[in-house]
Amino acid sequence: MQNWAGNVEFSADRIHRPTTTDELRRLVAAAPRLRPFGTTHSFNRIADSTDEMVAVTAIPPDIRIDAAAGTVSTGGGIRYGELAVALDRSGWALHNMASLPHISVAGAIATGTHGSGNALGGLGTAVRALEMVTASGDLVTLRQGEPDFDGAVVALGGLGVVTRVTLAIEPSYQVRQYVYDDMPLAEFDPDVFAAARSVSVLTDWTGDSLTRVWLKHAGEAPPDVPARWRGARLADGPRHPISGADPSLATPQLGEPGPWHERMPHFRLGFTPSAGDELQTEYLIDRGDAMAALRALHAIQDLFAPVLAISELRTVAADAHWLSPAYRRDSLAVHFTWKPDGEAVAAVLPAIEECLEPFAPRPHWGKVFAMAPGAVAGRYPRHTDFGALRKAYDPDGKFGNAFMDAFAPLG
Repeated sequence: MQNWAGNVEFSADRIHRPTTTDELRRLVAAAPRLRPFGTTHSFNRIADSTDEMVAVTAIPPDIRIDAAAGTVSTGGGIRYGELAVALDRSGWALHNMASLPHISVAGAIATGTHGSGNALGGLGTAVRALEMVTASGDLVTLRQGEPDFDGAVVALGGLGVVTRVTLAIEPSYQVRQYVYDDMPLAEFDPDVFAAARSVSVLTDWTGDSLTRVWLKHAGEAPPDVPARWRGARLADGPRHPISGADPSLATPQLGEPGPWHERMPHFRLGFTPSAGDELQTEYLIDRGDAMAALRALHAIQDLFAPVLAISELRTVAADAHWLSPAYRRDSLAVHFTWKPDGEAVAAVLPAIEECLEPFAPRPHWGKVFAMAPGAVAGRYPRHTDFGALRKAYDPDGKFGNAFMDAFAPLG
Protein backbone atom coordinates (compact mmCIF):
# COMPACT_ATOMS: atom_id res chain seq x y z
CA MET A 1 0.00 0.00 0.00
CA GLN A 2 1.20 3.48 -0.86
CA ASN A 3 0.23 6.92 0.37
CA TRP A 4 -1.89 9.24 -1.77
CA ALA A 5 1.12 10.87 -3.42
CA GLY A 6 2.91 7.59 -4.10
CA ASN A 7 6.16 8.72 -2.46
CA VAL A 8 5.75 6.42 0.58
CA GLU A 9 5.33 2.68 0.38
CA PHE A 10 4.07 1.42 3.71
CA SER A 11 6.07 -1.40 5.24
CA ALA A 12 3.51 -2.98 7.59
CA ASP A 13 3.18 -6.74 7.70
CA ARG A 14 -0.60 -6.49 8.16
CA ILE A 15 -3.16 -3.76 7.48
CA HIS A 16 -6.50 -3.91 9.30
CA ARG A 17 -9.82 -2.25 8.47
CA PRO A 18 -12.25 -3.33 11.20
CA THR A 19 -15.95 -2.69 10.67
CA THR A 20 -17.00 -2.23 14.31
CA THR A 21 -15.53 -0.56 17.38
CA ASP A 22 -15.58 -3.87 19.27
CA GLU A 23 -13.54 -5.53 16.53
CA LEU A 24 -11.09 -2.63 16.71
CA ARG A 25 -10.79 -2.98 20.49
CA ARG A 26 -9.91 -6.66 20.18
CA LEU A 27 -7.36 -5.89 17.46
CA VAL A 28 -5.68 -3.18 19.49
CA ALA A 29 -5.56 -5.23 22.68
CA ALA A 30 -3.92 -8.16 20.89
CA ALA A 31 -1.39 -6.28 18.77
CA PRO A 32 2.14 -5.78 20.13
CA ARG A 33 2.61 -2.69 17.93
CA LEU A 34 -0.03 -0.98 15.81
CA ARG A 35 -0.15 2.33 13.95
CA PRO A 36 -3.40 4.14 13.05
CA PHE A 37 -3.76 5.77 9.64
CA GLY A 38 -6.47 7.75 7.85
CA THR A 39 -6.85 8.49 4.15
CA THR A 40 -3.06 8.27 3.52
CA HIS A 41 -2.72 11.92 2.61
CA SER A 42 0.47 12.46 4.63
CA PHE A 43 3.66 12.90 2.64
CA ASN A 44 6.11 11.46 5.17
CA ARG A 45 6.27 8.31 7.29
CA ILE A 46 4.16 9.56 10.20
CA ALA A 47 1.60 6.78 9.59
CA ASP A 48 4.02 4.01 8.63
CA SER A 49 4.76 0.89 10.65
CA THR A 50 6.99 -2.14 10.25
CA ASP A 51 4.41 -4.16 12.20
CA GLU A 52 0.66 -3.55 11.83
CA MET A 53 -1.52 -0.62 10.71
CA VAL A 54 -5.21 0.05 11.28
CA ALA A 55 -7.80 2.36 9.74
CA VAL A 56 -11.30 3.14 11.05
CA THR A 57 -12.65 4.13 7.63
CA ALA A 58 -14.78 0.97 7.41
CA ILE A 59 -16.59 1.62 10.70
CA PRO A 60 -19.95 3.29 9.91
CA PRO A 61 -19.77 7.00 10.84
CA ASP A 62 -23.19 7.09 12.57
CA ILE A 63 -23.55 10.88 12.30
CA ARG A 64 -25.48 12.39 15.22
CA ILE A 65 -26.40 16.08 15.28
CA ASP A 66 -27.23 17.69 18.63
CA ALA A 67 -28.94 20.95 17.66
CA ALA A 68 -29.33 22.11 21.26
CA ALA A 69 -25.60 21.71 21.97
CA GLY A 70 -24.53 22.90 18.51
CA THR A 71 -22.42 19.79 17.90
CA VAL A 72 -22.13 16.78 15.65
CA SER A 73 -20.71 13.41 16.67
CA THR A 74 -19.30 11.21 13.92
CA GLY A 75 -16.97 8.32 13.29
CA GLY A 76 -13.38 9.46 12.88
CA GLY A 77 -12.88 7.68 9.54
CA ILE A 78 -15.43 9.75 7.61
CA ARG A 79 -14.09 12.17 5.00
CA TYR A 80 -14.69 15.85 5.61
CA GLY A 81 -16.59 16.23 2.34
CA GLU A 82 -19.03 13.46 3.25
CA LEU A 83 -19.64 14.87 6.71
CA ALA A 84 -20.15 18.33 5.24
CA VAL A 85 -22.87 17.15 2.84
CA ALA A 86 -24.76 15.48 5.70
CA LEU A 87 -24.49 18.58 7.87
CA ASP A 88 -25.61 20.95 5.13
CA ARG A 89 -28.70 18.85 4.42
CA SER A 90 -29.73 19.45 8.04
CA GLY A 91 -28.96 23.19 7.91
CA TRP A 92 -25.59 23.04 9.68
CA ALA A 93 -21.97 23.80 8.84
CA LEU A 94 -18.40 23.51 10.07
CA HIS A 95 -16.41 26.67 10.78
CA ASN A 96 -13.78 25.81 8.19
CA MET A 97 -12.45 23.16 5.85
CA ALA A 98 -9.03 22.35 4.43
CA SER A 99 -8.16 22.69 0.74
CA LEU A 100 -9.07 19.03 0.19
CA PRO A 101 -12.45 17.61 1.32
CA HIS A 102 -11.10 14.11 0.67
CA ILE A 103 -9.22 13.74 3.98
CA SER A 104 -10.50 11.88 7.03
CA VAL A 105 -11.74 13.83 10.03
CA ALA A 106 -9.62 12.04 12.64
CA GLY A 107 -6.46 12.00 10.54
CA ALA A 108 -6.65 15.67 9.56
CA ILE A 109 -7.23 16.77 13.15
CA ALA A 110 -4.45 14.56 14.51
CA THR A 111 -1.83 16.18 12.25
CA GLY A 112 -2.86 19.81 12.84
CA THR A 113 -4.44 20.38 9.42
CA HIS A 114 -6.13 23.76 9.27
CA GLY A 115 -7.73 25.65 6.35
CA SER A 116 -7.53 29.44 6.12
CA GLY A 117 -8.95 32.52 7.82
CA ASN A 118 -7.65 35.25 10.11
CA ALA A 119 -10.30 34.48 12.72
CA LEU A 120 -10.56 30.74 12.04
CA GLY A 121 -8.61 28.19 14.02
CA GLY A 122 -7.43 24.90 12.57
CA LEU A 123 -9.80 21.99 12.14
CA GLY A 124 -8.99 20.77 15.64
CA THR A 125 -10.44 23.90 17.24
CA ALA A 126 -13.92 22.56 16.47
CA VAL A 127 -13.32 19.43 18.55
CA ARG A 128 -15.42 19.18 21.70
CA ALA A 129 -14.78 15.50 22.51
CA LEU A 130 -12.67 12.57 21.30
CA GLU A 131 -13.38 8.86 21.73
CA MET A 132 -10.41 6.55 21.28
CA VAL A 133 -9.27 3.00 21.85
CA THR A 134 -6.16 2.99 24.04
CA ALA A 135 -3.33 0.45 24.10
CA SER A 136 -5.17 -1.90 26.47
CA GLY A 137 -8.23 -1.98 24.20
CA ASP A 138 -10.22 0.28 26.52
CA LEU A 139 -12.60 2.87 25.05
CA VAL A 140 -11.88 6.33 26.49
CA THR A 141 -13.61 9.66 25.94
CA LEU A 142 -11.87 13.01 26.49
CA ARG A 143 -13.90 16.22 26.60
CA GLN A 144 -12.97 19.85 26.17
CA GLY A 145 -11.96 21.33 29.51
CA GLU A 146 -10.56 18.10 30.92
CA PRO A 147 -6.84 18.11 31.82
CA ASP A 148 -5.60 15.87 28.97
CA PHE A 149 -7.84 17.26 26.23
CA ASP A 150 -5.52 19.91 24.76
CA GLY A 151 -2.74 17.35 24.49
CA ALA A 152 -4.97 14.76 22.84
CA VAL A 153 -6.46 16.70 19.92
CA VAL A 154 -3.31 17.02 17.77
CA ALA A 155 -1.75 13.79 19.01
CA LEU A 156 -0.24 12.33 15.81
CA GLY A 157 -1.94 9.01 16.51
CA GLY A 158 0.27 8.54 19.55
CA LEU A 159 -2.34 8.12 22.31
CA GLY A 160 -4.78 5.69 20.71
CA VAL A 161 -7.01 5.01 17.73
CA VAL A 162 -9.63 7.76 17.48
CA THR A 163 -13.03 6.22 16.76
CA ARG A 164 -15.43 9.16 17.20
CA VAL A 165 -15.12 12.94 17.21
CA THR A 166 -17.60 15.53 18.47
CA LEU A 167 -17.32 18.83 16.59
CA ALA A 168 -18.85 22.27 17.08
CA ILE A 169 -21.20 23.27 14.26
CA GLU A 170 -22.92 26.47 13.21
CA PRO A 171 -25.86 27.37 10.94
CA SER A 172 -25.22 26.69 7.27
CA TYR A 173 -23.99 29.62 5.21
CA GLN A 174 -23.41 30.58 1.59
CA VAL A 175 -19.99 31.40 0.14
CA ARG A 176 -18.96 33.27 -3.00
CA GLN A 177 -15.49 32.70 -4.34
CA TYR A 178 -13.49 35.22 -6.37
CA VAL A 179 -9.97 35.01 -7.77
CA TYR A 180 -7.57 37.84 -8.60
CA ASP A 181 -4.60 37.35 -10.90
CA ASP A 182 -1.10 38.83 -10.68
CA MET A 183 -0.97 40.98 -7.55
CA PRO A 184 2.34 42.89 -7.49
CA LEU A 185 4.39 41.87 -4.49
CA ALA A 186 4.81 45.56 -3.65
CA GLU A 187 1.01 45.84 -3.21
CA PHE A 188 0.78 42.88 -0.84
CA ASP A 189 0.62 43.10 2.95
CA PRO A 190 -1.11 41.04 5.69
CA ASP A 191 -4.31 43.10 5.34
CA VAL A 192 -5.00 41.03 2.23
CA PHE A 193 -5.92 38.14 4.54
CA ALA A 194 -8.65 40.27 6.15
CA ALA A 195 -10.45 40.79 2.82
CA ALA A 196 -12.75 37.73 3.20
CA ARG A 197 -13.72 34.96 5.60
CA SER A 198 -11.04 32.76 4.05
CA VAL A 199 -8.16 33.93 1.87
CA SER A 200 -5.46 32.00 0.04
CA VAL A 201 -2.54 33.66 -1.72
CA LEU A 202 -0.87 31.53 -4.40
CA THR A 203 2.53 32.19 -5.92
CA ASP A 204 5.05 30.36 -8.06
CA TRP A 205 7.90 32.42 -6.54
CA THR A 206 9.07 33.80 -9.87
CA GLY A 207 9.40 37.49 -10.57
CA ASP A 208 7.85 40.16 -8.35
CA SER A 209 4.16 39.29 -8.41
CA LEU A 210 1.82 36.82 -6.72
CA THR A 211 0.14 34.39 -9.09
CA ARG A 212 -3.39 34.71 -7.69
CA VAL A 213 -5.43 35.54 -4.60
CA TRP A 214 -8.53 33.48 -3.72
CA LEU A 215 -11.21 35.27 -1.68
CA LYS A 216 -13.99 33.22 -0.09
CA HIS A 217 -16.76 35.57 1.08
CA ALA A 218 -19.48 34.24 3.40
CA GLY A 219 -23.01 35.64 3.52
CA GLU A 220 -26.11 36.04 1.42
CA ALA A 221 -25.34 39.48 -0.03
CA PRO A 222 -22.67 39.75 -2.75
CA PRO A 223 -19.60 41.74 -1.67
CA ASP A 224 -18.17 44.74 -3.47
CA VAL A 225 -15.67 43.17 -5.86
CA PRO A 226 -13.76 45.67 -8.02
CA ALA A 227 -12.30 44.71 -11.36
CA ARG A 228 -8.87 45.83 -10.10
CA TRP A 229 -7.66 45.42 -6.52
CA ARG A 230 -4.16 46.18 -5.25
CA GLY A 231 -2.91 46.03 -8.81
CA ALA A 232 -4.42 42.58 -9.41
CA ARG A 233 -7.06 41.75 -12.04
CA LEU A 234 -10.34 40.00 -11.29
CA ALA A 235 -10.14 36.60 -13.02
CA ASP A 236 -12.20 36.34 -16.20
CA GLY A 237 -12.68 32.58 -15.85
CA PRO A 238 -12.24 29.72 -13.38
CA ARG A 239 -8.76 28.98 -12.07
CA HIS A 240 -6.97 25.93 -10.67
CA PRO A 241 -4.45 26.57 -7.86
CA ILE A 242 -1.70 25.19 -10.12
CA SER A 243 -1.28 27.21 -13.30
CA GLY A 244 -2.13 25.20 -16.39
CA ALA A 245 -4.06 22.50 -14.50
CA ASP A 246 -7.70 21.75 -15.30
CA PRO A 247 -9.90 24.32 -13.47
CA SER A 248 -12.94 22.02 -13.62
CA LEU A 249 -11.43 20.15 -10.64
CA ALA A 250 -11.61 23.31 -8.52
CA THR A 251 -14.68 24.52 -6.64
CA PRO A 252 -16.92 27.10 -8.40
CA GLN A 253 -15.65 30.68 -8.61
CA LEU A 254 -16.67 33.91 -10.40
CA GLY A 255 -18.92 34.89 -7.49
CA GLU A 256 -21.40 32.05 -8.03
CA PRO A 257 -23.02 31.56 -4.60
CA GLY A 258 -23.16 28.09 -3.16
CA PRO A 259 -23.06 26.02 0.03
CA TRP A 260 -20.08 26.54 2.33
CA HIS A 261 -18.76 23.00 1.77
CA GLU A 262 -18.63 23.52 -2.01
CA ARG A 263 -16.57 26.72 -1.73
CA MET A 264 -14.35 26.61 1.38
CA PRO A 265 -12.19 23.77 -0.05
CA HIS A 266 -10.28 24.50 -3.24
CA PHE A 267 -11.22 21.17 -4.82
CA ARG A 268 -14.45 19.33 -5.58
CA LEU A 269 -15.11 16.18 -3.58
CA GLY A 270 -16.11 14.16 -6.64
CA PHE A 271 -12.91 14.75 -8.62
CA THR A 272 -9.26 13.78 -8.26
CA PRO A 273 -7.95 16.94 -6.61
CA SER A 274 -4.65 17.26 -8.47
CA ALA A 275 -1.91 15.23 -10.08
CA GLY A 276 -1.57 13.26 -6.85
CA ASP A 277 2.11 12.56 -7.30
CA GLU A 278 3.30 15.93 -6.01
CA LEU A 279 5.08 16.40 -2.68
CA GLN A 280 4.04 18.95 -0.08
CA THR A 281 5.81 20.98 2.62
CA GLU A 282 4.42 23.57 5.00
CA TYR A 283 5.76 25.76 7.80
CA LEU A 284 3.76 27.91 10.23
CA ILE A 285 5.29 31.10 11.63
CA ASP A 286 4.01 33.95 13.76
CA ARG A 287 1.72 36.14 11.68
CA GLY A 288 3.58 39.23 12.85
CA ASP A 289 6.67 37.97 11.02
CA ALA A 290 4.83 37.48 7.72
CA MET A 291 6.40 40.25 5.66
CA ALA A 292 9.94 39.67 6.92
CA ALA A 293 9.64 35.95 6.20
CA LEU A 294 8.26 36.52 2.71
CA ARG A 295 11.06 38.96 1.90
CA ALA A 296 13.58 36.36 3.06
CA LEU A 297 12.02 33.68 0.85
CA HIS A 298 11.85 36.09 -2.09
CA ALA A 299 15.62 36.56 -1.80
CA ILE A 300 16.23 32.82 -2.39
CA GLN A 301 13.29 32.07 -4.69
CA ASP A 302 15.53 31.25 -7.66
CA LEU A 303 16.89 28.33 -5.63
CA PHE A 304 13.59 26.54 -5.08
CA ALA A 305 11.21 27.86 -7.77
CA PRO A 306 12.39 25.32 -10.40
CA VAL A 307 11.21 22.47 -8.15
CA LEU A 308 7.89 24.13 -7.31
CA ALA A 309 4.41 23.52 -8.71
CA ILE A 310 2.77 26.24 -6.57
CA SER A 311 3.09 27.82 -3.13
CA GLU A 312 0.17 28.90 -0.94
CA LEU A 313 0.02 31.42 1.91
CA ARG A 314 -2.79 31.15 4.46
CA THR A 315 -3.54 32.42 7.95
CA VAL A 316 -4.62 30.38 10.98
CA ALA A 317 -5.85 31.64 14.35
CA ALA A 318 -3.99 30.55 17.49
CA ASP A 319 -5.17 27.53 19.48
CA ALA A 320 -4.35 25.73 22.74
CA HIS A 321 -3.48 22.25 21.43
CA TRP A 322 -0.01 21.27 22.59
CA LEU A 323 1.34 19.93 19.29
CA SER A 324 -0.62 22.19 16.97
CA PRO A 325 1.66 24.19 14.65
CA ALA A 326 -0.58 27.18 15.54
CA TYR A 327 -0.14 26.65 19.29
CA ARG A 328 -0.50 29.98 21.12
CA ARG A 329 0.25 32.15 18.09
CA ASP A 330 -1.78 33.55 15.22
CA SER A 331 0.07 32.07 12.28
CA LEU A 332 0.97 32.43 8.65
CA ALA A 333 1.19 29.06 6.92
CA VAL A 334 3.69 28.94 4.05
CA HIS A 335 2.89 25.93 1.90
CA PHE A 336 4.89 24.44 -0.95
CA THR A 337 3.47 21.99 -3.48
CA TRP A 338 6.47 20.42 -5.16
CA LYS A 339 7.00 18.60 -8.39
CA PRO A 340 7.42 14.83 -7.84
CA ASP A 341 11.19 14.87 -7.50
CA GLY A 342 12.13 13.74 -4.01
CA GLU A 343 15.86 14.30 -4.41
CA ALA A 344 15.43 17.85 -5.72
CA VAL A 345 12.98 18.69 -2.91
CA ALA A 346 15.32 17.26 -0.27
CA ALA A 347 18.11 19.41 -1.68
CA VAL A 348 16.22 22.72 -1.28
CA LEU A 349 14.48 22.13 2.06
CA PRO A 350 17.52 22.91 4.26
CA ALA A 351 17.95 26.31 2.56
CA ILE A 352 14.27 27.15 3.05
CA GLU A 353 14.39 26.11 6.69
CA GLU A 354 17.57 28.13 7.27
CA CYS A 355 15.86 31.12 5.64
CA LEU A 356 12.84 30.76 7.95
CA GLU A 357 14.84 29.90 11.09
CA PRO A 358 14.71 33.45 12.53
CA PHE A 359 10.92 33.10 12.58
CA ALA A 360 10.79 29.80 14.54
CA PRO A 361 8.94 27.76 11.89
CA ARG A 362 6.85 24.76 12.87
CA PRO A 363 6.52 22.18 10.08
CA HIS A 364 3.19 20.56 9.30
CA TRP A 365 3.37 17.13 10.90
CA GLY A 366 2.13 15.27 7.82
CA LYS A 367 4.32 16.87 5.17
CA VAL A 368 7.93 16.71 4.01
CA PHE A 369 10.50 18.63 6.03
CA ALA A 370 14.19 18.36 6.94
CA MET A 371 14.28 19.80 10.47
CA ALA A 372 15.93 17.65 13.12
CA PRO A 373 13.77 16.25 15.93
CA GLY A 374 15.43 18.44 18.55
CA ALA A 375 14.76 21.57 16.54
CA VAL A 376 11.11 20.64 16.11
CA ALA A 377 10.73 19.82 19.81
CA GLY A 378 12.10 23.22 20.73
CA ARG A 379 9.23 24.92 18.90
CA TYR A 380 6.63 23.45 21.27
CA PRO A 381 6.50 24.61 24.92
CA ARG A 382 4.38 21.57 25.88
CA HIS A 383 6.46 19.01 23.97
CA THR A 384 7.75 17.34 27.15
CA ASP A 385 4.22 17.30 28.57
CA PHE A 386 3.01 15.49 25.46
CA GLY A 387 5.71 12.85 25.94
CA ALA A 388 4.43 12.28 29.47
CA LEU A 389 0.84 12.10 28.21
CA ARG A 390 1.84 9.57 25.59
CA LYS A 391 3.54 7.49 28.28
CA ALA A 392 0.41 7.60 30.43
CA TYR A 393 -1.91 6.38 27.65
CA ASP A 394 0.53 4.09 25.84
CA PRO A 395 3.24 3.07 28.34
CA ASP A 396 4.89 0.51 26.06
CA GLY A 397 4.77 2.59 22.89
CA LYS A 398 2.29 0.34 21.07
CA PHE A 399 1.22 3.22 18.80
CA GLY A 400 4.76 4.35 18.10
CA ASN A 401 6.89 4.12 15.00
CA ALA A 402 10.22 5.57 13.91
CA PHE A 403 8.68 8.99 13.23
CA MET A 404 6.91 9.18 16.59
CA ASP A 405 9.89 7.90 18.53
CA ALA A 406 12.04 10.61 16.96
CA PHE A 407 9.70 13.62 17.02
CA ALA A 408 7.34 12.87 19.95
CA PRO A 409 9.04 10.23 22.13
CA LEU A 410 7.56 8.67 25.23
CA GLY A 411 8.21 10.81 28.31
